[in-house]
Amino acid sequence: MSGTGSKPGRSKKEKKVDYFNKLIGYLREYRKILIVLCDNIGSSHMQRIRISLRGKAVLLMGKNTMMRKVVREHMEENPDWEGLLPYITGNIGLVFTNDDNLSKIRDICLESKVPAAAKAGIKAPQEVVIPKGITTLEPTKTSFLQALNIATKINKGSIEILQDVLLIKKGDRVGSSESTLLQMLDIRPFQYGLSMVAVYDTGSVFEADVLDTTDADVLSKFAVGVGNVASLALGLGFPTVASFPHVVANAFKNVLAIALETTFSFPQADTIKQILENPDAYITASAPVAESTSNTGGAPAPEEEAQKEDEEEDEVVDFDLFG
Repeated sequence: MSGTGSKPGRSKKEKKVDYFNKLIGYLREYRKILIVLCDNIGSSHMQRIRISLRGKAVLLMGKNTMMRKVVREHMEENPDWEGLLPYITGNIGLVFTNDDNLSKIRDICLESKVPAAAKAGIKAPQEVVIPKGITTLEPTKTSFLQALNIATKINKGSIEILQDVLLIKKGDRVGSSESTLLQMLDIRPFQYGLSMVAVYDTGSVFEADVLDTTDADVLSKFAVGVGNVASLALGLGFPTVASFPHVVANAFKNVLAIALETTFSFPQADTIKQILENPDAYITASAPVAESTSNTGGAPAPEEEAQKEDEEEDEVVDFDLFG
């Protein structure tokens, strides 16, 4: 039987089944998930975020109980999904993507923020400071500001705040008086948008701060680790790849020290021996270079150069059998 009226909406059970199928489909299709917190975000703001992610990622919201149920019922298919469960708490959403550049997806999610008024009763996500200066308030509001311990004076028919005022501390509840004052001053101190909680990447779950790690950070930490391994290996006398260059360098210094004290020699030691046996020839050979550079007015004099070479010779001779 057909009718002219609109079709009845889907039942609650049908909507739940559709959501379960959508979530498990996303879990199977996408290898990477950004877990985001979605506090104080309106429907229009959320729609703008979805549009900005279009073609790059998919944002899915839902009840935490439903999300956890889907994950638990399909953990046999992929046990790695169990790592998502501790983060499915509060007002969270899941951003699914296969893009290798997770930092880019993270930036798209975070860049959409909207200013918001400080409503009474909410917890302040940041401190609120009222700057000093002339306001648009009439002198009749002086008593209201005095009740908040804000020093003021009347200047050209308006209230002037004499110094910066820390009105609300981060984490404190916004009081009704503070909220009213910010509304009178037309100050919207807060910005709301998505915030990162954690990242799921091909079976591994880690904190969102890891996305800020650069290649330079990885290389620097790796270099520190290699240095620690080399120091430990040298101290224990245990050969490793990390300590091998230092072992070779120390061995060369020991062999060179022996060659300088005996008749034993090798090509690298011959040069040092020649310098020690005839230092004047070495100084004479380097003198033309010093004269040519002195014409520029920035090079040291020959006497200073000779003194420097003597110091270098002393440093070269300073070897012993123990490096």
